[in-house]
Amino acid sequence: MKIGVLTSGGDAPGMNAAVRAVVRVALDRGAKTFAIYEGFQGIVDGGDRIQPLGWNDVGGILQKGGTVIGSARCHAFRERNGRLQAARNLVQHGIEGLIIIGGDGSLTGAQALQNEWPGLLAELAETGQITGEMAERYQSLKIVGLVGSIDNDMYGTDMTIGADTALHRIVDAVDAISSTAASHQRSFVVEVMGRRCGYLALMGALATGADWVLIPESPPNLDDWEGKMCAVLAEGRRVGRRDSIVIVAEGAQDRHGNPITSQYVKQVLEERLNEDTRVTVLGHVQRGGSPSAFDRNVSTQMGSAAVDAMLSGEAQMEPVVIGIQRNKITRASLSYCLQKTWGVAEAIKAQDYEQAMALRGRSFRDSFRIVRTLVRALPHKPEPGQRRLRIGVIHGGSPAPGMNTAVRAAVRLGADKGHIMLGVYNGFRGLIKGDIREVDWMKVGGWAPRGGAELGTNRTVPSGSDFYAIARNLEQHNIEGLLVIGGWTGYQSALELYGRRENFPAFNIPMVCLPASINNNLPGAELSVGADTALNSIIQAVDKIKQSAVASRRTFVVEVMGHFCGYLALMGALATGAERVYLHEEGVTLDDLVKDVRRLREGFGRGKRVGLVIRNEKANPIYSTSFMHALFEEEGGDLFDVRQAILGHLQQGGDPSPFDRILATRLAARCVDFLETQIGSDEPMSACIGQLDGQLEFTNLEDVPRMLDVEHARPKRQWWLDLRPIARVLAQPGPNGGD
Repeated sequence: MKIGVLTSGGDAPGMNAAVRAVVRVALDRGAKTFAIYEGFQGIVDGGDRIQPLGWNDVGGILQKGGTVIGSARCHAFRERNGRLQAARNLVQHGIEGLIIIGGDGSLTGAQALQNEWPGLLAELAETGQITGEMAERYQSLKIVGLVGSIDNDMYGTDMTIGADTALHRIVDAVDAISSTAASHQRSFVVEVMGRRCGYLALMGALATGADWVLIPESPPNLDDWEGKMCAVLAEGRRVGRRDSIVIVAEGAQDRHGNPITSQYVKQVLEERLNEDTRVTVLGHVQRGGSPSAFDRNVSTQMGSAAVDAMLSGEAQMEPVVIGIQRNKITRASLSYCLQKTWGVAEAIKAQDYEQAMALRGRSFRDSFRIVRTLVRALPHKPEPGQRRLRIGVIHGGSPAPGMNTAVRAAVRLGADKGHIMLGVYNGFRGLIKGDIREVDWMKVGGWAPRGGAELGTNRTVPSGSDFYAIARNLEQHNIEGLLVIGGWTGYQSALELYGRRENFPAFNIPMVCLPASINNNLPGAELSVGADTALNSIIQAVDKIKQSAVASRRTFVVEVMGHFCGYLALMGALATGAERVYLHEEGVTLDDLVKDVRRLREGFGRGKRVGLVIRNEKANPIYSTSFMHALFEEEGGDLFDVRQAILGHLQQGGDPSPFDRILATRLAARCVDFLETQIGSDEPMSACIGQLDGQLEFTNLEDVPRMLDVEHARPKRQWWLDLRPIARVLAQPGPNGGD
């Protein structure tokens, strides 16, 4: 089978990763691939715009932004005559299927092409542009779509290719703007993309701790929304905020459909608050640059799934779109997804904002509800006679970026409900020593973007007399519920308290564990807060390592963290194009190393310029990183040099990524709700929360032990190992030695 791949419409970071996966998986399955350059314009033009793509043609593009095969807005393709030319060119090249990476406009054009295909071929045959035999042979055109759009505005997928990277650009910009705004006590209005979708604005506000946000799906309720906004911002300044950040989606409007522009918001702030206000329009910087780890990996998975859908014949009768929902790759009818996507735009145009929010989905609605609370200057005052719960917040385990974000969300959401939030400082050591203090609304101001753990954390697990001390401190501070934000030892500590409830009545309170560990090795959770940030730290380091290696014909052995869990190693290898990854889950044998040395020698002998091996820190106690370095160096001879890079604790540092900030906030919100419902019940439940099959679910603590591989500090079932076959396919050496 001959498959054409094209990128169309606005470019999106991650498109190259998708193209690479399509080409390599298709070639591995025995199909032939063709690049169609400059999107639909390339199909219309034909000629040298349609060219075969080989294995090595897509080497070295994984980390590049934009699209190496080009994109364009093609007006000719919108007309039937343009699609007629496109059909002729596809048939002449023998292309039987198209994989199209683009937004809803591009996918709409693809659907039109397939709908008209029989008629187009009949006309081409009648006019002698193709033979009757060709018309019979290519009587159907298979189409598979991948949604490439930074706006994240397509129904049928939780995330579109490029949206996560765009959020990185927004978060980096707002973090930087916040520091200069605070220095001068200024207000900043930041305009982000999102003509018909407020995803980037909403999630950007959630991730940065912005003070106000305006999106098209839910305009301000009041006609004098300007007065409400200014009152909240003025109150924030009164209680100590040194800056005000307002994020505006480019398609924001009021409830009557009138545009709300960033310039208008600036004018309002200057006139009503007499504030020095600046506007920053981020524009196309949101499209540019190297894709994030998430976008590289999800694009790779989607590209592989697109080839499977193409070769299985699933796209024979109707175009399908590949998406990711609930952390799983999905396939859906393209026409249905387009219909639902257009429904949002129609609802906004009709000023039916309730319907627009409903079509965006529960996660979008929940995030909007959370943001509405977090942007308040101060929490609501407790109602007279309201029972104010006393909830403790504690860290456990090693530091993970996003811990502070989770604390901020928990404290503010709890305080807004009238509860007293108590911070336990220095982890379980602090709980043993009684280092417990109330944490109020303003105390956690500015914590959303901050790495590390302001409350302090360590890997202490209580034992012996510690339990008596903890029970005494819980009673002394009248703690009625406990939120544990942390990793493996944090979960261990919670389980220890839970298991001693009969001996210590003070432990018979609801506890909930929120997963925060770069290792991503916690039960009841597919993704832990901090793991995405660590992955991005890895790919940034490895991208630089690969650049240096190319210049000198060198192989790097890169060691990443993870303890006995290979999540960072495998996902890091997938995101960087490593040709070999060593995991503790699979083990390492001498035979493996001999084969890998042979493959490296063969590759460099054929002109290969760079080698990359990623090793989990606990992959094998004997075949260490130093051992592999020495072995490869010795066997490499004059063909290549070898260096090792142990990334170490840089993976635990840095400000949390947008993904981790959003995940931490959403998890914390659900945990506060959980504790609120469990405190005071006759049999309070204790649990851990996590994203399971894409839903935020609670797992009873009493069920957790049987889910654990205690010896290796990881769950018995690890979903990401299902991606191992894709990594093996993509890492195979091409004619000139691989990536």
